[in-house]
Amino acid sequence: MRILRFASVAALSLAAASLAHAKSEVCHATSDKQIAALFDRWNASLQTGDPKKVVANYATRSILLPTVSNTPRLTPAEKLDYFEKFLQLKPFGTIDSRSIEIDCNTAIDAGLYTFKLGDGSMVKARYTFTYKWTGKQWLITSHHSSAMPEKT
Repeated sequence: MRILRFASVAALSLAAASLAHAKSEVCHATSDKQIAALFDRWNASLQTGDPKKVVANYATRSILLPTVSNTPRLTPAEKLDYFEKFLQLKPFGTIDSRSIEIDCNTAIDAGLYTFKLGDGSMVKARYTFTYKWTGKQWLITSHHSSAMPEKT
């Protein structure tokens, strides 16, 4: 009787493990080129001048550590507040160098970029974007940007 109970428990454990594996996350296939295009999507949203279109690139639960503000932006409203001000500068970003890493439904794009502003000035900065696949689209879960510390 004990052997039979043990076998039943083992069979249930195996069945539970199989079910858990069947429910495990399916990784969305992507490429470096597709992840790089997410910056282009974000930059294009800057060009619209509409802060709501920029904020639409961010997951609801995300953090923005912006270039020209000391305040971390956690909520969509806080990000909207930042981009309302930042877009007045008429920024256009270009990637100077980057490194992309892709994992299961997450990706990191980090490197250096330059913003040309409407007044002709330029801001060189370091950046990191992390993205998460939502099942429908890639959204930014964290965005850190900081001006280069050394003047060249």
